[in-house]
Amino acid sequence: MRKFLTAKWQDLVMANYQIAPHLLADFVPKGTSLDFHDGKCFVSLVAFMFLDVRVLKVPVPFHVNFEEVNLRFYVKRETPEEMRRGVVFVKEIVPRLAIATVARVFYGEPYEAWRMSHAKTEKDLSYAWWKADSVNQIKIEIGENAGVPAPNSHGEFIVEHYWGYTKRGASRTDEYKVEHPKWELFDVKNYEIKCDFGTLYGERFAFLSHEKPHSIFMAKGSPVAVYKGAKLVL
Repeated sequence: MRKFLTAKWQDLVMANYQIAPHLLADFVPKGTSLDFHDGKCFVSLVAFMFLDVRVLKVPVPFHVNFEEVNLRFYVKRETPEEMRRGVVFVKEIVPRLAIATVARVFYGEPYEAWRMSHAKTEKDLSYAWWKADSVNQIKIEIGENAGVPAPNSHGEFIVEHYWGYTKRGASRTDEYKVEHPKWELFDVKNYEIKCDFGTLYGERFAFLSHEKPHSIFMAKGSPVAVYKGAKLVL
């Protein structure tokens, strides 16, 4: 497989919410099924820095470093060789219109362009994104380094997914591989989440605006490689 995109994903804040599986049914790509941990279904609000972006090894002027916020959930697909654990994005938000447009038009990914900012000190990290009257922010106080999550733990379930799946209609699914080393996680001492889930992601997700996350932590991140996608033969 050919590497399509390389970058560094850094300072990932991951707020993880338990959700009823039927609320995700319409988003599950054909050929995959929802993945559960300890019988629970999760969505994650993820904010992070997308750094040193290169497409086919070439940096794109003015689009090298930027923030991203996404809402994702977890699926799996069984192949003759392995069980592939992956993610599906409900929506991805970036501050660059060109990135959002290319991702939507050519790859079917649910990207939108919003105004965005971030701030980081030794102890605090925050991301903000806004459009019109919808102003959203996630802010954390960074705790201790918890290390690489243990096998079969909740933390491992959230971060150790190495495939992406895109629903391109009722009968088409695209699959792509994501490669990175295991990530160290950091505890979160305190946090504040102001997110208008209903406006951002649709009415079925509106209740999350008032829900406490099942878990929240920060991943240090690493260099990543995203391989060229392929249409599944189903």
